[in-house]
Amino acid sequence: MLNLGILAHVDAGKTSLTERLLHSAGVIDEIGSVDAGNTRTDSLALERQRGITIKSAVVSFPLDGVTVNLIDTPGHPDFIAEVERVLGVLDGVVLVVSAVEGVQAQTRVLMRTLRRLGIPTLLFVNKIDRRGARYEDVLRSAAERLAVPTVPMGTATGLGTPGARFVPALGPAALDVLADRDDALLTAYVEGTVTDGLLRAALVTQTRQALVHPVYAGSAVTGAGTDALLAGIRELLPAADGDPGGPVSGSVFKVERGPAGEKIAYARMFSGTLRVRDRIPFGEARTEGKVTAISVFDRGTDVARDEVPAGRIARLWGLSDIRIGDAVGAPRTVHEHFFAPPTLESVVLPGPDVDGRALHLALTQLAEQDPLIALRHDETRQEISVSLYGEVQKEVVQATLADDYGLEVGFRETRPLCVERPAGTGAAVEFNKKDPNPFLATVGLRVDPAPVGTGVGFRLEVELGSMPYAFFKAVEDTVRETLGQGLYGWRVTDCTVTLTHCGYSPRQSHAHQGFDKSMSSTGADFRGLTPLVLVEALRRAGTRVHEPMHRFRIEAPADTLGALLPALAAAGAVPRTTQTRRGLCVLHGTVPAARVHGLEQRLPGLTRGEGELESAFDHYAPVTRGTVPRRSRTDHNPLNRREYLLNVTRRVGG
Repeated sequence: MLNLGILAHVDAGKTSLTERLLHSAGVIDEIGSVDAGNTRTDSLALERQRGITIKSAVVSFPLDGVTVNLIDTPGHPDFIAEVERVLGVLDGVVLVVSAVEGVQAQTRVLMRTLRRLGIPTLLFVNKIDRRGARYEDVLRSAAERLAVPTVPMGTATGLGTPGARFVPALGPAALDVLADRDDALLTAYVEGTVTDGLLRAALVTQTRQALVHPVYAGSAVTGAGTDALLAGIRELLPAADGDPGGPVSGSVFKVERGPAGEKIAYARMFSGTLRVRDRIPFGEARTEGKVTAISVFDRGTDVARDEVPAGRIARLWGLSDIRIGDAVGAPRTVHEHFFAPPTLESVVLPGPDVDGRALHLALTQLAEQDPLIALRHDETRQEISVSLYGEVQKEVVQATLADDYGLEVGFRETRPLCVERPAGTGAAVEFNKKDPNPFLATVGLRVDPAPVGTGVGFRLEVELGSMPYAFFKAVEDTVRETLGQGLYGWRVTDCTVTLTHCGYSPRQSHAHQGFDKSMSSTGADFRGLTPLVLVEALRRAGTRVHEPMHRFRIEAPADTLGALLPALAAAGAVPRTTQTRRGLCVLHGTVPAARVHGLEQRLPGLTRGEGELESAFDHYAPVTRGTVPRRSRTDHNPLNRREYLLNVTRRVGG
């Protein structure tokens, strides 16, 4: 069993390569076309209309006695979250690079992540039959721009013609790369005793350890090079491991709805054997559910099974509350975000005949399939906003609502998703049974800035035994929830919150009667008081709003630099380095995320259509231009004490 991901920058030919591999393995008789909209993995109507992959899809084929579960993933950066969810279930990857366009922005983002996760990866240089195809240049570019050791697995001939071919052969370059990481091979190299077997063994070992990356070339359209790639997949990538007799443990990477609206979870099993009718805990809450049906992937389709063992990917029915990222059975390590979160948001505008409840239900179901769109409901304005990676994703959400739910919607102008960081230290405290505190609780909190990228930390400066643990938990959970909306309405991050004071009224009762809630502290008292104390501490600390910044790379004719630089300045971009070679200029710098789309639209006109822009999230920077952006609140607004207490307690004081 091998769970294999196909990854690439958009339009490099991932889905076409998937079709070719399925055909070579004998799973399909005819190769589908992305342009014709009849590929096996792009099954959504929207994918076929647009010719791009939007959702990851699983398809299976046999390879020399090994069942390969192949997962085709989106290549457009707006759907990077879909790729992220797949990475944690893969044994190996084929990273596709176009022989015409070469290494692109998304290629580099993907390779950096694959290296960090240590996932064995083969490179496939596709489209060698296309006019303008390059092989040696792409090899050099892969070594330089991807910054990884590559092993050429052969040579390409007839580049740019229908007769282009890939000739497998391990040349001297392979020996140089492999000997750098293998002392035994280096010794044999010096002594002149290198054998094909020794070289091949080093290649297998180092590839499976993700130390080197073999490079193949070919054409998904003509089939050139795909047999060599299949042989490499079989020989060089590690098979799935896991003990079928161990404790049941799996991970959900995709959730979809069936024809009757039922939830179907796609899960990779890492240990044990899951069976139909098993009751199994899942998710953070360890909710228990009963598996009512299982299917596994086999020869291009999925088939019903009574069980799924470790190493396989299955579709599971019956777990109605399952979510993407949930552990099934024994918990695994907490899911880590490999890519930057969405940096944009937009308000959904319902059409004239759209029912608000139907829209909310539809968006909730979309959020089940893509949790990072993070619905935000503003009760006061009766508005729903969604988090986004870019304009293409917004168009896809709009089209999905129209096609799948019959809901016509529009969107407000996309705006950046900012964050707030404390400007200094602030502290506040309110004491139990002292006006104006209406809650039976004492809470004191201090907010301190923390290093960038550390998120939110919570600490105690009080004895853990000074009150029931449930009250400490209520304070910490409420602190984290309240920090979702700071002084300007943005999420507060990179801070440490310390509980400095605590106190409660012990459980009391009247004679011959039960528990008296009016005289005894409950978790609700701590949940009610904590936001008031925390925002007061934030007020005293002060916060600064930071906007998302993208790093960019622009390649354009050198004689267009005079037109480019003023446009970059107008967009708030800051070029850091400029290089000129062979009539081309390459600019690197940073630009506000909110301005990237406008820059993309202007670039062709500024560069005679020859300019290329690559960008990706880099960091958050303080807002220094114009008015500090604010975001409307969706909570009870603890910034306004009177309004908050009326909402929470129906009173305004003690």
